[in-house]
Amino acid sequence: MSIPAIRWGPTRSLRVAIEARDSARRTALNRLIFEAGHIVVEEGDSADVILSDGNIATGGGPPVVTLGGTNSEMPGALSRDANASQIDAALRGVAAGLIVRSPDAGDDGFGSTPERELRTLLTPREVEVLAAIADGDTNKAIARRLNISLHTVKFHVESVFRKLGARTRAEAVARASERRRRETIVL
Repeated sequence: MSIPAIRWGPTRSLRVAIEARDSARRTALNRLIFEAGHIVVEEGDSADVILSDGNIATGGGPPVVTLGGTNSEMPGALSRDANASQIDAALRGVAAGLIVRSPDAGDDGFGSTPERELRTLLTPREVEVLAAIADGDTNKAIARRLNISLHTVKFHVESVFRKLGARTRAEAVARASERRRRETIVL
């Protein structure tokens, strides 16, 4: 029995609006978009996606892929020197509703939760996972210790990192320790 090959239809052309202050950069991006098989439109309102060179303000409307910008609210963020295939993939991804980030786009990791939410910050399971991290357990050891799946451990570790604004296990433990020290009441 043979498995039929998947036949992908022709890729859909996107309508792309380009936001760039520098005319030479705008011309280069226009050419890149055209060569990728997309249509360049003048108005953002008629676009499927906007390609922005840097931090150009775009109000509402279609999703934006920014090149070299620092606005982490944009659904697409690539480095300023992203190549044509990366830009094409990002445009298609954000047009489909995805969030796209390149590793060198300047993403600083998870942001910390606002200070006002610290009292209800970690769930009891997240506290258990954090304690296991502090003991030096690996994800696999934490899964065995807490009798949960490895996938669930990874979910909780990511949640702890996000809530504490940490990028590493050591940083998460240090931030939790500092928080405990600040919140301890001495009688």
